[in-house]
Amino acid sequence: MSLKREREEIEDDEDNEDEGVRGRVVEDRRSRHCPYLDTINRSVLDFDFEKLCSISLSHINVYACLICGKYFQGRGQKSHAYTHSVQFSHHVFLNLHTLKFYCLPDNYEIIDSSPPGDIMFLLVQRFGELMRKLWNPRNFKAHVSPHEMLQAVVLCSKKNFQITKQGDAVDFMTWFLNAMHGALGGTKKKPSILTKVFQGSMRIFSKKLPHPDLPPEEKEALLVTEEYQEQMSESTFLFLTLDLPTAPLYKDEKEQLIIPQVPLFNILGKFNGNTEKEYKTYKENFLKRFQLTKLPPYLIFCIKRFTKNNFFVEKNPTIVNFPITNVDLREYLTEEAQVTEKNTTYDLIANVVHDGKPTEGSYRIHVLHHGTGKWYEMQDLQVTDILPQMITLSEAYIQIWKRQD
Repeated sequence: MSLKREREEIEDDEDNEDEGVRGRVVEDRRSRHCPYLDTINRSVLDFDFEKLCSISLSHINVYACLICGKYFQGRGQKSHAYTHSVQFSHHVFLNLHTLKFYCLPDNYEIIDSSPPGDIMFLLVQRFGELMRKLWNPRNFKAHVSPHEMLQAVVLCSKKNFQITKQGDAVDFMTWFLNAMHGALGGTKKKPSILTKVFQGSMRIFSKKLPHPDLPPEEKEALLVTEEYQEQMSESTFLFLTLDLPTAPLYKDEKEQLIIPQVPLFNILGKFNGNTEKEYKTYKENFLKRFQLTKLPPYLIFCIKRFTKNNFFVEKNPTIVNFPITNVDLREYLTEEAQVTEKNTTYDLIANVVHDGKPTEGSYRIHVLHHGTGKWYEMQDLQVTDILPQMITLSEAYIQIWKRQD
């Protein structure tokens, strides 16, 4: 049988069945309450293999069995996937082209977001494709379009992030890191490549404060109770938030607002284990201090420039003075961690900048090219050289540092 004839017969068979399936999806409760979802075995699934049937070796209409991980062609009554389902009682299959799920041999589409390879798998797929295009040494084009990747972001974020509307860089980074971690099979206890690269850990010392309106005698009585003693907890992080000092409101002789400057190590003092800061919740106040226990290979700083309330967003324009290389963070580790952590020195490799007003500003990024050691500034389609000394004069918002391993 010729390949063309085989394709036509299989596609005709699939189309006829699809029409029947579409007519039943709304009324068939099995689609949303499939009883076989708990039989899926994530540990045997590997979608990096070539998408071809393990029996016919065909690339056409290939389905992955989510119980054993093997690939089979078609899902009609005479197909290899159908035969496999009946023979081994494996019921959940994924179409590797449409990324739709089906239950065989009953042959209905599963409408459920919990199987692996669901909509979040699209985010991993498109991101992987974009990275391979960017780093392909045989790419014949001088540029790569991220359009497909951005469309996946819009879809997977349920339109919280859109191509036509600028969002907040830290909000997007937080969502993207957690979404990729989950899509790659990671959980709070199970690591993924994202946590191996970016995740560190810290100790949080928290002390509850009495209500400020209480009489002094009552405050003193509460402070000696167990509830108001300092508590220690362990926590992981994918990035560290650095707080800026409050910006002054006074102007200089020319009526121009003075933009203050602060050294990076001053705002890093938040994590030295000694600096206490008050944190307020809806009902209670706490004094907290932090100390790092583990440093990741790549460390992300988020400089908190924006303060949001119910009425407006306020931006702190303070300039952070930082060295480009050799930032040693050993003093911010616990004594035990200082013994176990061999390398604690970092070099800057990326710097995201926010310019302008809080709601109307724009973003640009400084990126280090490792091969030449040169820095480049990118904004939309514009790419220009930049001197390292100019990077420290910008309103840095997100920074990525690489450990000197």
